[in-house]
Amino acid sequence: MSSGACVDRVKFRLQRRAAMRQIWLSLLSGLSLRLVFLCGAEEGLEFPNFDGKDRVLDVNERNFKKALKRYDLLCLFYHEPVPATKGLQKQFQMTELVLELTAQVLENKDIGFGMVDAQKDAKVAKKLGLEEVGSLYVFKDDRVIEFDGELSADTLVEFLLDVLEDPVEIISNAMELRAFERMEEDIRLIGYFRGEDSHFKAFQEASERFQPYIKFFATFDKSVAKHLSLKMNEVNFYEPFMEEPAILPGRPLSEMDIVEYVNQHRRATLRKLRAENMFEIWEDDMDGIHIVAFAEEEDPDGYEFLEILKDVARDNTNNPELSIVWIDPDDFPLLTTYWEKTFNLDLFRPQIGVVNVTDADSVWLDMSNDEDLPTAEELEDWIEDVLSGRINTEDDDKSVDEQEDDLYMVENGDESPDQDEEEDYDD
Repeated sequence: MSSGACVDRVKFRLQRRAAMRQIWLSLLSGLSLRLVFLCGAEEGLEFPNFDGKDRVLDVNERNFKKALKRYDLLCLFYHEPVPATKGLQKQFQMTELVLELTAQVLENKDIGFGMVDAQKDAKVAKKLGLEEVGSLYVFKDDRVIEFDGELSADTLVEFLLDVLEDPVEIISNAMELRAFERMEEDIRLIGYFRGEDSHFKAFQEASERFQPYIKFFATFDKSVAKHLSLKMNEVNFYEPFMEEPAILPGRPLSEMDIVEYVNQHRRATLRKLRAENMFEIWEDDMDGIHIVAFAEEEDPDGYEFLEILKDVARDNTNNPELSIVWIDPDDFPLLTTYWEKTFNLDLFRPQIGVVNVTDADSVWLDMSNDEDLPTAEELEDWIEDVLSGRINTEDDDKSVDEQEDDLYMVENGDESPDQDEEEDYDD
């Protein structure tokens, strides 16, 4: 691929991410202020209200170096110039208010907050490596972490507190081990080392590259390692919802060995959309589509369907072409009606379909039978049709004849009629 084509591809990806992020943020704007207007009636249970004190800096060429040195963490929101229209100005003010409230809540945590104008402070943005307008960047030591979650105060506070923690959590007793084993929704790595002055250092350095999105654990305890069947200097990788871990090849492992393995395997077969990583997951599509499953874990049907999804994921964990995004509607109450309208669904029932990330076109498995959910085998057959192209989001844009022609070509490997006509014309 030429350098010009590479640049165009990067630009297209950034434009697509920015457009998608703007749509999601407009939908989530109501969420952004949910902590502002809530207050408890009794002492000891009061949600914070913005106190009116300005804590978010206007970061520019004169003060950005001082800000970087001053705080353990510096969070910078990279934004377009303040818009002229009232509606967009209001949205901008709401974003600023989220940052102000977050700064207020974390005032004693040595975390700084600032805003960088893409037009006025373009030189600062270039020096700091800020590329995507509308994104929040967190500077910690010599690392830059892009926040890819819902821009609400509670989500941002939780994210930043995770960033402040040590990137590796040490497991040293049975209680901590039980907690580790219950974390089935997360990607987790755990290694067994002699102590902190050992090959643990490479593991720790690798963990900093993924904090806080991927969780790293270590143990120096022989009994914990024995329970997990870990050998000295060995690292296990736990994919979400999988019962058995994978063992990273090689001992001892270098930092790059670990980084390369995680990058290669971080797209899980079944992964949950969460407020703190929703954009990261949605942007990591498979050739422009996502297989999306809606299921409420607290609902009996939703729980049953989720267990079926886990079985399918475990049976197909070695298929690099398969990745299912699980969304629990209870986690996104303000988006539920939007999803129902956009996809023409009833989210009081479990659903699974394929969604085009560019235009939100979608095709959904018929689950209208109120009596039975699909079996794991039926679900696998449907997924196979999606992965082979027999089911795709463009079908509703084509005539019946065109859909039949496409199906015939997929099943028989024939050339398209149009291509045959072109070859005849050339002859």
